[in-house]
Amino acid sequence: MNLPLARWLDSDVGHSFRSSPVAMGAALIAFVCIFCAVFANWVAPHNPFDLSTLELSDARLPPAWLEGGTRKFLLGTDDQGRDILSALMFGARISLVVGLASVALSVVVGVAMGLLAGFRGGWVDSLLMRLCDVMLSFPAILVALLIAGVGRALFPNAHASLAFGVLILSISLTGWVQYARTVRGSTLVERNKEYVQAARVTGVSSLRIMRRHVLPNVMGPVMVLATIQVATAIITEATLSFLGVGAPPTSPSLGTLIRVGNDYLFSGEWWITIFPGVMLVLIALSVNLLGDWLRDALNPKLR
Repeated sequence: MNLPLARWLDSDVGHSFRSSPVAMGAALIAFVCIFCAVFANWVAPHNPFDLSTLELSDARLPPAWLEGGTRKFLLGTDDQGRDILSALMFGARISLVVGLASVALSVVVGVAMGLLAGFRGGWVDSLLMRLCDVMLSFPAILVALLIAGVGRALFPNAHASLAFGVLILSISLTGWVQYARTVRGSTLVERNKEYVQAARVTGVSSLRIMRRHVLPNVMGPVMVLATIQVATAIITEATLSFLGVGAPPTSPSLGTLIRVGNDYLFSGEWWITIFPGVMLVLIALSVNLLGDWLRDALNPKLR
């Protein structure tokens, strides 16, 4: 067995993982979803976004186990004849990329702001915390809708990469606040400990103290929060795409697939929206369960 993996499995966190069936099941579901999304080009039976392979005669076919279904399309097809199973894999990739990128940006900004506010204190702390209060006074989805809508209005013919950048920015704009407040609280405790005072006495710069000494000791809560926020970011992206201001139509995510299928939900073609919804629930639920396990595993009082 790989030495780092074996060492992790023998650690307290690894033992907690091996003794938790819920965590192992959630990790398995998350791994399958991520694997299918990352390797969709090789795993998916069809390329649902290759227009040359689409046939309108295959539109709205039911799943293979229902009357009128075919094994060629195991989960049926949508209104354009796209294979639902393949669309789920490609759509999950977009949702995961947007969710992970927005959380990463939120972590970088929030941790930097929290470290600065907690370590410097004074007017810097007051200014950054008031900024956090202002951001928290607006619903996150409303801010994301505003930014995404303005971005689309300013760049109506923008490339897909720019559209994804606006989407990631809109989700991250309010996401960094929770990290900043969490890191700020932990930094207020750490800055008064002996190792920080000793570093100050020896002439170590404040930036080096924050980066080399304080930061590693405040990352535990950040890891837990980031894991849970991945699911929140994915759901936010799906919500924006469902409302028509998220992922571009040429690269539909799970939210876009749900919106397309919603038009056919009450006409009998339930599979067009149900299967993308189930996929979204599985991803969000597995990530949330992993976040709950990680929170308990990193809490020394629960060991």
